Amino acid sequence: MEAAECGVCGVKVMCRFRPLSDSERSRGDKFVPKFNGEDTVVLAGKPYVFDRVFPPSTEQIQVYDTCAKQIVKDVLGGYNGTIFAYGQTSSGKTHTMEGNLHDPHMMGIIPRISRDIFDHIYSMDENLEFHIKVSYFEIYLDKIRDLLDVSKTNLAVHEDKNKVPYVKGCTERFVSSPEEVMDVIDEGKANRHVAVTNMNEHSSRSHSIFLINIKQENVETEMKLSGKLYLVDLAGSEKV
Repeated sequence: MEAAECGVCGVKVMCRFRPLSDSERSRGDKFVPKFNGEDTVVLAGKPYVFDRVFPPSTEQIQVYDTCAKQIVKDVLGGYNGTIFAYGQTSSGKTHTMEGNLHDPHMMGIIPRISRDIFDHIYSMDENLEFHIKVSYFEIYLDKIRDLLDVSKTNLAVHEDKNKVPYVKGCTERFVSSPEEVMDVIDEGKANRHVAVTNMNEHSSRSHSIFLINIKQENVETEMKLSGKLYLVDLAGSEKV
């Protein structure tokens, strides 16, 4: 399940259903959800309505176009946005948010959003100057750990003068292309793997947060805009 939030659109909740796994099929499990239109799933005869539902056949690009594409425009317009994936362990959250990072067909929301941001920037007014920074951290056992600097293992959350929370001391890396964004993601994921002995157990119990901070200035009018985009892969919730 994904939720998207920004200053323009408020909150939207999308619900994605994965297909049965090989082990589920081998033991004879049946796929029980039934879909009614684009926004309703029926379980045991009871309808549940979301902003959008995605059946198992939904491709990554369809999820991205529905959940994330508009938020790119909003963040470049000076708004803050958040996309997070929530659901049980092994329900497909990381597949939705990351997918296969370097496969054009199977990549998820984060790599697609990175490419889309720069595609938009390349087509915008040449008088606009952009500064883009990314951070990558995780929350595990109530501690915030910087995935771009493994020495920072217990960062604190503070509020700025506008009462906006931020992670103090978190590494900020300037990027100038989607390829550089992907390099940062690869680095962070490698650090995440190195830090633990049981990766599956750890990743299912930790939240990972990828932050894209975009500042722009019109060099003619000196007008400035800034927007932050939080891309969050939440820990598995077994209470769904």
